[in-house]
Amino acid sequence: MKYTVIDTDAGKRLDAVAAEAAGITRSAAARLIEEGAILIGGKAQPKKYSVKAGEEIEITLPECKECEAVPEDIPLDIVYEDDYIIVINKPKGMVVHPAPGNYSGTLVNALLYHCRDSLSGVGGVMRPGIVHRIDKDTSGLLVVAKCDEAHVALSEEMKHHGIVREYRALVTGGFKDDSGTVNYPIGRHPVDRKKQAVITSGDHTAREAITHYQVLERFGGISYLALRLETGRTHQIRVHMSYVGHALLGDEVYAKSKTQFEKRHPTLFSGQALHAKKLSLTHPKTGERMTFECELPPEFEKAIELLRKEQN
Repeated sequence: MKYTVIDTDAGKRLDAVAAEAAGITRSAAARLIEEGAILIGGKAQPKKYSVKAGEEIEITLPECKECEAVPEDIPLDIVYEDDYIIVINKPKGMVVHPAPGNYSGTLVNALLYHCRDSLSGVGGVMRPGIVHRIDKDTSGLLVVAKCDEAHVALSEEMKHHGIVREYRALVTGGFKDDSGTVNYPIGRHPVDRKKQAVITSGDHTAREAITHYQVLERFGGISYLALRLETGRTHQIRVHMSYVGHALLGDEVYAKSKTQFEKRHPTLFSGQALHAKKLSLTHPKTGERMTFECELPPEFEKAIELLRKEQN
């Protein structure tokens, strides 16, 4: 892959920029630099090289090796499990499935250990059972299929918007209305390829994206929202809310700046303040409608508690 350095990346280290562009860890990017798999203008540079705006970084990623998705004894917060599905409350910081440069410590590695041979093979060896994903730094609920029958049924339900996913988020700015809908197509950012963006130019690669929101509490320049996805595009909530002027607190990619509240309480925001709190689906075998919920992470609860105190 090739990535053209944008102005905001100018002056940053090569390993940091390459890692963001390729979606891999910084240590993995450093290894690729040492192996000559990351070049600037066709030439090798040290990992500490300061990139310049307009420079082209060429990144050659290793092929995804099937043997890399191995079982790992990683604790799981299991909300529900039977012979067909398992519902997990994923912690912030955990990647859902292995990818080049990040083969271990993922949810899939943990599931392979816990479920042994009872995971759907529909998603392939690197994504067994994975019906949908949530971002690394987003916490909360997702359902995993434990057999092919369940995987096919859940995928169809997801395709027809039958699986309901409700999130909680802290965002910048106040809202005039108590609820609303953001309906803009999303696709790959035309310049910064590591990001998604609202695309209004008629680009055929952009896909329909619809996000419904409700204001739960107002804290002056910060709002606490419930959000429901009608579609499931990559980074959908983060892209939509940023586009309409309400970027998520803690979002290092789509927020242009930090609020004073974030600056006062930096330890509460290791990534975007976004949590998948509620999940409703139809059981693939019994046909029963099931709803699962989980609590907000402690740092999220603490942030809300502090916001309430600071408003009084």
